[in-house]
Amino acid sequence: MRSINLGTKLIKVNTLSYKTVSANKETVEKEWYIVDAENVVLGRLASVVAMVLRGKHKPSFTPHVDCGDHVIVMNAEKIKLTGKKMTDKQYVRHSGYPGGQRFQTPEDLLSKKPTAVVEKAIKGMLPKSRLGSEMFRNLFVYAGGNHPHEAQQPKTLDLNKIK
Repeated sequence: MRSINLGTKLIKVNTLSYKTVSANKETVEKEWYIVDAENVVLGRLASVVAMVLRGKHKPSFTPHVDCGDHVIVMNAEKIKLTGKKMTDKQYVRHSGYPGGQRFQTPEDLLSKKPTAVVEKAIKGMLPKSRLGSEMFRNLFVYAGGNHPHEAQQPKTLDLNKIK
């Protein structure tokens, strides 16, 4: 017990109830969520999914621990980009050789690998470290409406309600 002086009042406080909880690998409880990406703006989807993967929506969030949940993203091929981003935005990569810079638009990438656009957007919002790579492994993106994770009984994640 500790006493706190609040001007004219003296309050007894149970200090054990105010301990900060620090999660670790054994105490983290991971859940499964499913998100339908049909007609959802890419950046808004990616920011919410990255936050859930990171675990920032939980009161027991610890920055150096993977305390996030597993997320399944469905219908990645039906994602929406605002403005002229579908044709004007460019993803850049380099082969490592002189003159080896390659450019690709989201339109091209969606036609070749529909899940890559969503994966790139979410991965860019995670930490650039081993922990970020570990969190990225909890993401499952599928182009269509089917997924093999029925046994995990995922809950639907409403993008508008989670902040």
